[in-house]
Amino acid sequence: MLELSSVTVNYGSEAVISDLDLAIGTRGATITALLGPSGCGKSTLIRAIAGLEPLSSGTITFDGVDLAPIPTHRRDFGVVFQDGQLLPGRSIADNVAYGLRVRRWSKPDIAKRVADLLDLVDLPGLGKRRVAELSGGQQQRVALARALAPRPRLLLLDEPLSALDRQLRDRLALQIAEIIGATGTPTIVVTHDHSEAAMMADRIAVMDGGRIVQDDHPEKLWRAPRSARIAKFIGCTTVVAATISAGVLDSSLGRVRVDLPDGGVRIGLRPEAVIATAIAEGGGGVTGVVRHVASLPEGTRVRLSVADVEVDAVGDPSLRVGDEVSITLDRDRMAIISGADVSSSEPTTSNDRGFDTRGTVGRNA
Repeated sequence: MLELSSVTVNYGSEAVISDLDLAIGTRGATITALLGPSGCGKSTLIRAIAGLEPLSSGTITFDGVDLAPIPTHRRDFGVVFQDGQLLPGRSIADNVAYGLRVRRWSKPDIAKRVADLLDLVDLPGLGKRRVAELSGGQQQRVALARALAPRPRLLLLDEPLSALDRQLRDRLALQIAEIIGATGTPTIVVTHDHSEAAMMADRIAVMDGGRIVQDDHPEKLWRAPRSARIAKFIGCTTVVAATISAGVLDSSLGRVRVDLPDGGVRIGLRPEAVIATAIAEGGGGVTGVVRHVASLPEGTRVRLSVADVEVDAVGDPSLRVGDEVSITLDRDRMAIISGADVSSSEPTTSNDRGFDTRGTVGRNA
């Protein structure tokens, strides 16, 4: 168990991490993702855990032992940074074996461990190849094998996939999760990509402003973010106020049945939670006007104007700008926000507070 208590890290007079508490290694959660926007302190926290950044205050313990007096090389933690930091003039086997030689393993044991790790990361028989000859994805798998080789007590991955293209990132995220699952090594992975976090992690700790603002299993995080700010960061492009009465949630965008107590909430809507269809003759309900249409590999996305709210939705390929459409909400894809900001009734969209809006439709509409 890794436990962080009241951890603060300052750069000069600026607190990059402030009074942070977190426990890693709980049962059933081998991989924990640190998810948050750039500049929120994720990488600094990883470096502090590894012993590369001094704490200004607070404690970090592993299995109850304070890590403060233990130097980085004696913590037995494996670290993989964004660029892998491989030795470019060496072979794959030399890179994987580096930590084992430092620990003075015998040559036969090193050879066996390297072969086992290369099998695990799907690079069997390539030990003599130079790392400069490998693709970016292969290099990251070598970096992972090198970090795992000495059987670390904890694995720290700092944005390991951010330099790769989207398709490769998705594939490697699943492969890395499988590799870590096979070794059972407690792992912290830093990412700013909520999809990547969901594919890799058993738990997700959301960081913002140097603090942990929510720490949950992915399913609970997607369905019940604690604030509109968190909801927007994890993919909700629209947040609006709603009320629940007698099992019915009522908002300016429609009504759905829910199994929740009466009261005021806010709902976070990803594009997949809003379905836009041509208005049937005699149809009623909430309507909107199409302002933008984008054809994506996963289907057609539209941006709608509904009263004074801009909404991203999925729609039929036949929809065109200017069409009036009927709106239906999908309860299973909605996020219900019941935190401290519930009382605000102002509708918001994902790009109103500087969040990363990559992939949203109509951002320039």
